[in-house]
Amino acid sequence: MPNPYDAPEISVREVSDKIDSGEKFILLDVRERHELALASLAEGTFEIVPLSELAQKKLDALTPPLQDKEAAIVAFCHTGVRSAQVTMWLKQQGWTNVLSMAGGIDAWAKQIDPDVGMY
Repeated sequence: MPNPYDAPEISVREVSDKIDSGEKFILLDVRERHELALASLAEGTFEIVPLSELAQKKLDALTPPLQDKEAAIVAFCHTGVRSAQVTMWLKQQGWTNVLSMAGGIDAWAKQIDPDVGMY
C-alpha cells in the first residue's frame, strides 16, 4: 500500500542489507521520544528528531549530520506514515537523498528483529 504522501520508500529488508553491508547513511527516527521505550533499534544507530520538534522548530530541529542536503537519509516511525510526511517535507526543503522506511519500526520488528519490540 503506498503511503498517503507518495514519498519514495525503501523496505526494511533493504535497510537491513544497507546496515549489514556497512553502507553509510543516516537512520532518522521521527517518532516521539516516549515511543523509544516501546520499541527501539540499538542506541547510537539512529538520529532522533520527533515530528513534533520538526513542526515546531523546522530546520533548526535537525542535528548537524542531518543538515547536509545531500546526506543519504532513511526516515522511520511506527508504521511509515510520519516518516513519509517528513521525507516529503525534507525533499520540499531541498534534500535530495531521503527515503521513508516502509512499514516503520513495526515492519522491522515483524520482518527483521522481533527484539526491538512492538506496540
